[in-house]
Parts: sequence; structure tokens; C-alpha cells
Amino acid sequence: MTTSPERTGEREGPMAAAGADDERLRRWRMVLGPDGAERGGQTLTGRDAAMDGALSTLYGGGRMPGGRARTGRSAGLGASVPAVARWLGDIRTYFPSSVVQVMQRDAIDRLGLSALLLEPEMLEALEPDVHLVGTLLSLNEAMPETTKETARAVVRKVVEDLERRLATRTRSTLTGALDRSAGTGRPRHQDIDWDRTIRANLRNYLPAHRTVVPERLVGYVRAARSVKKDVVLCVDQSGSMAASVVHAAVFGAVLASMRTLTTRLVVFDTAVVDLTDQLDDPVDVLFGTRLGGGTDINRALAYCQSRITRPADTVVVLVSDLYEGGIRDEMLGRVAAMTASGVQFVTLLALSDEGAPAYDREHAAALGALGTPAFACTPDLFPDVMAAALEKRPPPLPDTA
Repeated sequence: MTTSPERTGEREGPMAAAGADDERLRRWRMVLGPDGAERGGQTLTGRDAAMDGALSTLYGGGRMPGGRARTGRSAGLGASVPAVARWLGDIRTYFPSSVVQVMQRDAIDRLGLSALLLEPEMLEALEPDVHLVGTLLSLNEAMPETTKETARAVVRKVVEDLERRLATRTRSTLTGALDRSAGTGRPRHQDIDWDRTIRANLRNYLPAHRTVVPERLVGYVRAARSVKKDVVLCVDQSGSMAASVVHAAVFGAVLASMRTLTTRLVVFDTAVVDLTDQLDDPVDVLFGTRLGGGTDINRALAYCQSRITRPADTVVVLVSDLYEGGIRDEMLGRVAAMTASGVQFVTLLALSDEGAPAYDREHAAALGALGTPAFACTPDLFPDVMAAALEKRPPPLPDTA
């Protein structure tokens, strides 16, 4: 006997609805954690139960170390390195890398696991990311020798991943900007910028011949002939700027690899350290920083100002949340003096993929009044910001102060 489509639909409709309800209940049970089961929620099995256990270990449910039952949403991984390492392995099995990184960050923040990061076994089990690097750098001085090599390997993996993602575009974008800024009206044949030449001569189009007469040639001198610009990266290494320090070290190494630029990297808190001689290895740069402490932007800018020899060909990039502990008026005076001498000055409130940063709005507004807007910048946008500075044009402003 053949079943009519109408009757099949009548039968499948309730079944499909029941399946949707079960899925909805399963999701709510995962969100609510063990409390969901106590309130009559769906029972989890298999992979769902394992995922729920991993989440409950961090965010609630289960038992505290020593066997005492927990109430509410408190967390409890305990302080056993093997136990934490097993938990880290579990979450990498059940969740994608982006979620694992968030859970690791929460575990370190919520459970106070920083001390465990000094154990090689713990570090080997972690999913490396920029935030983990920042935490390791903050623990650098307390790190035992047995852990330092493992920590360097973790940091190097993150740095190499960032370089693969950012280096090629940075070099190509900045090379183009340097070529355009060094434009010449009498280029040799191999140095003609044909795209710009055609655009500049469109009024000379001859319809009968279907061609453009290049009355004016537009080109650029070869970028490899000489250094065209000096770049100074002045980076705040206070604890809140950890992700920015990591990205700045990577970009500093990329810029230093370009023969058309001279690059200086200066990091500061209340002291100023010039890490330019370590720019060939961003891992060495990062382990040369000291996250935390106060902030003296004025002292850092004074040092950078003293190293400028070609103001009209210099770009200074200050990476700081502008919470100044030094002399505010002197800081602003230095910025004004540098810009008046021809320096292109850019202030980045953050150089990271995070959301809107916390920063000193009064200082940001004061810098804006000097013609140097302060804004947050993602790593992907940094090449465009630098290209604009090299060409002496307004930068893209994704999050203007």
C-alpha cells in the first residue's frame, strides 16, 4: 500500500517537532550546567556528558578539591598539574581552538592558575595564543630555568603564526607606499608606474587609435636604492598592553627586515629600554620586555625625540592607552614639537584584536587637538595605518578617540 504525501507529512510533523524540542532542551541543559539536571532538565550522555563535565569543572558543578560539594557557579580545577593538563587535553578534544583559548584564559583568571604556568608539563598542554604569551611574559622573572625553554617554544609558535599572517601584506603595502611617496616625473622605463601613468593621461585618449598618449610619465625610484623613512615604535609595556606588545614586536621585526626603512623599537614603563638590536628575533624582544609597572610616556618620548635625525622622513608610532604617570604637559609639548618639525606622529590606543580598549580620553582628545588622532588598531589594519603615515596622508580611523 502506498502512503500519501499528506499522511507522511502528518506523521513526520510531530516527530520533527519533538526532535527540535529535544535539541532545544539539550542546548539549555548545556547552558545551565548541572543546575539544569537538578531542575528536571535533559540527561546528557556520551560526548555531551564529557563536554558538560569539562565546562562544569571550570564554570560550576562537580566537587571542590578534597571532595566538598560546590554550590552555585564557582569553579574548581584544583592545583594539580596532571589534573589540569588532562582537563586541557579534554577541552582541546571537544571544542574548537578559538573556544579552547577563551576557556584557558578563563581558567587562568578565575582559578588563579598562573603559578602552574611555570611547570613545563602545563605549558606543553596549552593551546598557544597572544593572551597566553602575555601571561608568560608577566611571569618571566619568576620562571625557573627548567621552564624557560618550554615557554620560549610556546612564544615562538605564536610569533611565527603572526608573522605568517601579517608579514607578506605588511611588506607589500609599505613597499607600495614608499614607492608612491618617492614618485618622480622622469622615471626610467623599468620604473614607470603604468597604472598611475594611464590614469594621469586619460584626457589624452585618442578614440581613432584606441590608445592613450602618455604625455606625462609617472613612476617611482627603485625602493632598494636607499633608506627612505625612519620608523620609531614606542610601546607601552604596562600590564594592560600585553597583546599590543606582542603584536608590536612582530611588526617591529617585519619592518626591520625591510631595507627601505630603519626601524627602532623602544619599550617603556617608568623606565625606557631600546630593543632595536634584538629586532631580528621578536622572541628575544618579547623576553626583553617587563610587563607591568607604571607608565612614563613623557620620558619615553624624550628618548625617541633625541634619536630623530631626519624629522621630515620619520614616523613615530606611540602604542599606549595614555594613562600617563609622567608630566602630561611636557608629553604633549614633545608631541607638538615633533609634529612641528615634520615628524608623522601616530598614537595607537591598542594594537590587538580585542574590542574597544580602555584609555585616557582626556589625553587622547588633547593629542587629537594637536592633529595627531588617537585610535585603536587591529593587526590587520596596521599596514594601512603605516602606509598612510609614510605617504603623509590621514590614516584610516576605525575607532577614533
